[in-house]
Amino acid sequence: MSEAQRRVARILVDTPLSHLDRPFDYAVPDELADGVVPGCRVKVRFAGRLVDGFVLELADGSEHEGKLAQVAKVVSSEPVLAPQTAHLARTLADRYAGTVADVLRLAIPPRHARAEAHPPSDPAPTPPDIGSASWHAYLHGATFVEALAKGESPRAVLNVLPRHEPERAVAEAVSAVVRSGRGAVVCVPDVRDATRWHEVFAEALGPDAHVVLTAADKPAARYRSFLRVTRGEVRVVLGTRGAAYAPVKDLGLVVIWDDGDDLHAEPRAPYPHTREVLLTRAIEAGAGVLIAGHARTAEAQSLVQQGWCAEIVADQSSRRREWPLVEVTDGTEHGAAAARLPAAVFQAVRNAEGPVLVQVPRRGYRTSLACQDCRTPATCPQCHGPLLQHRADAPLVCRWCATEVPAWRCGECGGTRLRAPVVGQLRTAEEFGAAFPDRTVLTSGGSAVLDHVEGDGSPLVLATPGAEPTVSGGYAVVVLLDTWLMLGRDDVRVVEESHRRWFNALALAAFGARAVAVGDSTVLQALVRADPVTVAARELTDRAETHLPPVGRLATVDGPEDVIGVLAKRDWPAFVDVLGPVPVEPGRERLILRVPRREGLALATVLKQLAAERSAAKEPPVRIQIDPVAF
Repeated sequence: MSEAQRRVARILVDTPLSHLDRPFDYAVPDELADGVVPGCRVKVRFAGRLVDGFVLELADGSEHEGKLAQVAKVVSSEPVLAPQTAHLARTLADRYAGTVADVLRLAIPPRHARAEAHPPSDPAPTPPDIGSASWHAYLHGATFVEALAKGESPRAVLNVLPRHEPERAVAEAVSAVVRSGRGAVVCVPDVRDATRWHEVFAEALGPDAHVVLTAADKPAARYRSFLRVTRGEVRVVLGTRGAAYAPVKDLGLVVIWDDGDDLHAEPRAPYPHTREVLLTRAIEAGAGVLIAGHARTAEAQSLVQQGWCAEIVADQSSRRREWPLVEVTDGTEHGAAAARLPAAVFQAVRNAEGPVLVQVPRRGYRTSLACQDCRTPATCPQCHGPLLQHRADAPLVCRWCATEVPAWRCGECGGTRLRAPVVGQLRTAEEFGAAFPDRTVLTSGGSAVLDHVEGDGSPLVLATPGAEPTVSGGYAVVVLLDTWLMLGRDDVRVVEESHRRWFNALALAAFGARAVAVGDSTVLQALVRADPVTVAARELTDRAETHLPPVGRLATVDGPEDVIGVLAKRDWPAFVDVLGPVPVEPGRERLILRVPRREGLALATVLKQLAAERSAAKEPPVRIQIDPVAF
């Protein structure tokens, strides 16, 4: 396009207002003509203010009949908004009833001028052929890697066995994709995972064959890594949920590890899930898909049952051999009341010849207190909130208002003695330390999470779910305490999430290790059979009966009571099932909208129109979330 034709720039303006979620045309002045390129950052006048924007494209004319405002400034001529990213942002905004500007805030990191000044480097060399040894333990596993190497785009759900390094298997799949001339995006839940996977990727693919994108990176380093992708210097991106948007050229494979982890759910509008972002990209680019984990979500099971993804699992004998043998106890002995430290757990820990992992559902010390005499919950005299204790010598504190209660007395019976129906890992560590004085007791959870512990000295590690550290060679014994407590949470995904936590803990066991789960044996049979697939299939069946995701689509609308009350009486389309309002906190309520899966996009359109109406009328916005992880 000649300079004479480069007079109109179509720009995505950074505005959160739903009724303005569209491109706007601006005239390009002569002095900025050389700097305004598709994908670059600019400043424009919008509603009387100077705001940021991205140039979508350049055109030789505009449908706007009046005089166009001019581009005020070129922030940078670096084309950071790739066409495929702009298209993805539009698709996700429509899917989640959000705005393109909100999606682009998640997709493109803030600019760092010094990183942009860094000169481009040569493209990363093609990684070596590292084979597919890690896939031979699974039925049709090697076939998946072979298809990628041939330039095909297979889609699969992989259930990983303990000690079979998932990062190594994914590195082999990525190597096959890159050698076929394509790129890959790999997303893991948190920085701990990214660090561990990065080490394996650097060894298997070469030190410069990939970049890591996480929110924990310093701004300059993160932006520099992002630029290496946009400039085509690397074709492999590893990172947390923000990496899902990385504009990898010739995308051939998207991978998500442990897609049930709630860290994959974006907490910022429009609240997209990493899995859905990657699946959308795979569909648009015709890329392969790999959803991997020790457990399996109902969403992944749905893709398998629909035939959209193949299933890659080990045969039954291999599963039984690789997973630890799980013994289930209800904590009772000869008809007596359940013990805090059941005999089966005591014997397993005492006889363990190596490190021991104990998973405790709650962090803290004594997280719930009640009267020892009448069992009435202990509450704050000021606000009636629940009381807790941070350590043995600490005063009682209200969980709601933080008021200290130095002299508590039961309001029902006048008693002053307390019991703890629920204790955290710190109190449990004290109990285990007293029972096993010959072992070093370590805790992991909350703000003090251990990444790795050494097996020397046979430590006893008490960790909250998701904070379990690795240990060289694996744990000799894994104990799952108080499984009933995890299942007692008020959450529609509680069964799926609990099993995911348990399988992830059991996967840290050494070969031939023993495991003890304290709970109901009828509920924990999937652990005994080493069968996460059955849990996912049963969960999917339950979701189908209640028309919940992924079988149906569901949206929540949160706002002030008066606003939600009006919306509840709104004339919704016939396909929308309106539930509520239900209170979520003082002064705020929630409306739940449920539709068949085929009407999901129609529901998003209706909700986006609702948001646009409110923003145009300058009314306070409501919080709209589609397919939330919890509601």
